Amino acid sequence: METAPLTPYLEDGVGSDTALRMFCFHHAGGESSMYRAWHRALGPHVTVVPVHLPGRGRRAEHERFVDLDLLLDDLEHRLAEHLSSPHVFFGHSMGALVAYRLARRRDAGGRRLPEALLLSAYAAPHLPAPLPPIDHLDDALLARFLTAIGGLPAEILGWPAWLDAALPVIRDDVRMCADHRDPGEAPLACPMHLFGADADPLVGELDLRAWSRHTTHPTDPQILEGDHFYLDESPDELFRLMRPLVRGYARAASADREE
Repeated sequence: METAPLTPYLEDGVGSDTALRMFCFHHAGGESSMYRAWHRALGPHVTVVPVHLPGRGRRAEHERFVDLDLLLDDLEHRLAEHLSSPHVFFGHSMGALVAYRLARRRDAGGRRLPEALLLSAYAAPHLPAPLPPIDHLDDALLARFLTAIGGLPAEILGWPAWLDAALPVIRDDVRMCADHRDPGEAPLACPMHLFGADADPLVGELDLRAWSRHTTHPTDPQILEGDHFYLDESPDELFRLMRPLVRGYARAASADREE
């Protein structure tokens, strides 16, 4: 893996006077750009910090991780200075697994945990990965499969150059999730808030409820209208649910800072 600046995962503007930061992890094949509008939607109570994994978009020249443990090693090292103050994690799809495993890694090392995990559209980690094995699919079949589940817009099928760049990233990300095996740790002492969609073909409500075994502070999942990428199609309802959550954690963090 190449030598990189201390925080290559983060865009500018990480510094903030808000008491709480929300680190956001994107889905397989995705980019941090999906979260750029979130600060305006959720502020001023929280500073939204999109996390951009290597090998895509503005970091396309950087080598991709294909091993989750190696990715977590790098994330923990490079984000450490930003995780020493109050924060929450949000992750969608693959990002939910990354956020959860990063919190686990920090817990095992005795480091500060997120105030909460906000996890979207991913089955509990002791269950099979939501996406089935795709190594047997050629690019054409994989693209059609992804459009069928709402992972790619149908018009993308007519852009072969874009598919040539995107599909290898998706393959590596999906393989990284599929290779994960839950080691069966004790519940994490960190609240979890679960979000999903009623027409998601990959993750159902029972898959989300199964996260309750992984936290000492379980909550009922919030089910919104839409498919696996409901948060891109109609984010307003998600923001309506998230605002009081982040406001509460921000108030608690602010009170702690004033003591």
